[in-house]
Amino acid sequence: MMTDLLAYGGLFLSALIAATILPMQSEAVLVGLMVTGNYSTGLLLLVATLGNVLGSLANWLLGRFIERNRDRSWFPVSPQKLDAAGDWYRRHGKWSLLLSWAPVIGDPLTVAAGVLREPLPMFLLLVTIAKAGRYLALAAITNSLL
Repeated sequence: MMTDLLAYGGLFLSALIAATILPMQSEAVLVGLMVTGNYSTGLLLLVATLGNVLGSLANWLLGRFIERNRDRSWFPVSPQKLDAAGDWYRRHGKWSLLLSWAPVIGDPLTVAAGVLREPLPMFLLLVTIAKAGRYLALAAITNSLL
């Protein structure tokens, strides 16, 4: 029981951190747990998606309060990356959040959505679809190889 809690908790934390602007990969954790065969794939997908969406929510909140801190040396996203993400977001709108799962551009897009005041319900809907879709695809590929 404690092992299960640690496994699911570790997956949740890796997915949460991976969705923020900090470097982390949750896919390896998910696949590793799936390969053991000891855990429910559905519950793994739910935990990973929840953690990843909450990490993106942290980015959205960061974006809401970014303007006064964006040029400080400690700020974790360069002004150039943030401007590029904002330009992309303005050009493609809220639907660009369906790419929030993608490496390199996904995290800045979620920050840009906060900066540009994307309403929270739409943000959560689109990001959840994107994050869950990525994990579902990864699970399907993993299951087909097992």
